Amino acid sequence: MTKHLVDIDEEALLSARQELGTETIKETVNLALRRAGAEHQVEVSRKLDTLARLKLSDRGDAWR
Repeated sequence: MTKHLVDIDEEALLSARQELGTETIKETVNLALRRAGAEHQVEVSRKLDTLARLKLSDRGDAWR
């Protein structure tokens, strides 16, 4: 784990703590970062699934 010096919006921190049910700044920030990363992965996966289901026409001769 790496230490970082950052400015944190106190209102946002309090709101995140209440939403996440965390007690410390470290716990709040780490959980929020993990959740954001997981949500991004779910969104990427959903978009890839959508692309995989598309019925695309053959584009083998499209360049001609």
